[in-house]
Amino acid sequence: MGDIGFSLRAATVDDAEFLWDMLLAAVNWDPTREAVSRDQAREDRRTAHYVEGWVRRGDLGVVAVDPGGHPVGAVWLRLFGADDAGYGFVAADVPEVSLGVVPSWRGRGVGRALMAEMARRAGDSGFTRICLSVERANRARRLYLDEGFTTVESGPDSDTMVKVVAVR
Repeated sequence: MGDIGFSLRAATVDDAEFLWDMLLAAVNWDPTREAVSRDQAREDRRTAHYVEGWVRRGDLGVVAVDPGGHPVGAVWLRLFGADDAGYGFVAADVPEVSLGVVPSWRGRGVGRALMAEMARRAGDSGFTRICLSVERANRARRLYLDEGFTTVESGPDSDTMVKVVAVR
């Protein structure tokens, strides 16, 4: 852990509720918009499928924990088919990444550490690319650019981004 104040561990089935929390943190990044509730997220198929049924075959996840072992952020990836595409869908063999950090832990390197670790683990699992969707006004977009994601498609307010990862 060193002086960064958090450590990383693999996400487990027991982290499902925290992943819901982090999905909501990602969805509700803009404080000027009405927040999406957990119930609304669970009822909306395009949002719910990011966590629903965690852990399924092919899922990978990493959780950042504080010195007391409390989760402060998470990153996870899932494969989606064209018939159940995520917002950042690129192809059925390119997993989509979701990332969320507890607000009080933002700006402390948690997101960067999580994303770097996920890229490493994705490569270790044989994936050559990972993808995501981010609204252009979201400050997380800068992190994704810094971590090597490039825009492959743009919508009115958001970009689909891909990162090539090293297969190990």
